[in-house]
Amino acid sequence: MSNPLSYLTLAQIVNSNHKAASVFEKYHLDFCCKGRRSLAQACNEQQVILSEVTEQLEEIFSNSGNGSIDFDKMSLTQLCDYIVQTHHAYVKNEMPQIYAYLDKVSNKHGDRHPELYKVFQTFAAIKEEMEGHMKKEELILFPRIKEVEKLSDSANGQFQMNIGYLQSPINVMEHEHDHAGTQLNEIRLLTSNYTPPQDACTTYRLSFAALQAFEIDLHRHVHLENNILFPKAIEEFKRLQISIMN
Repeated sequence: MSNPLSYLTLAQIVNSNHKAASVFEKYHLDFCCKGRRSLAQACNEQQVILSEVTEQLEEIFSNSGNGSIDFDKMSLTQLCDYIVQTHHAYVKNEMPQIYAYLDKVSNKHGDRHPELYKVFQTFAAIKEEMEGHMKKEELILFPRIKEVEKLSDSANGQFQMNIGYLQSPINVMEHEHDHAGTQLNEIRLLTSNYTPPQDACTTYRLSFAALQAFEIDLHRHVHLENNILFPKAIEEFKRLQISIMN
């Protein structure tokens, strides 16, 4: 008999218990940009043994003390603020440091490990794109989401925007999420899953560890937006439109 977890999407599983993300990270199962796939489908695509994954997930669910944050119960404003204060702050703090590490390491070790040049170039592109991406979220999309929630709470009938008011910037953000995920996956492949070579110096090893932590944080960051914040915001927008029409 198939395990019931196998029919759930990756997003549904992580939403139920956010500690499940660590299992998905271990098997490189993309629960953020591709979180709408079922667990069975994702395991099949990655050639991962489904029973191994479900066994570890069941252990997490059975041992859950539920000390994790229940993001589903957060308001839209709380979610936006959490993402900015936690994930945006992390990205803004880490990117300059990782950039400096990779610049130094590629200059020092690039002759023996030429893949470092590509790693540095790819991360430099990620850094530039993420800076613009977060600015668009903080100055455009998140304020719009908060406005929708405020109007919905106040039952104000002055809101005249169509669904594109939220859906258009959300579509842009999701596309940029996909691109950042693809670029980080390329770095992971170039670095053999962030495995430093035998002759790696301390900075070399530190840069790979920082890149891996950065990718893990981005997965959680994108999951919160793609699979929780954005769907809830669209649902709230539609509810507001219906209330105004009535």
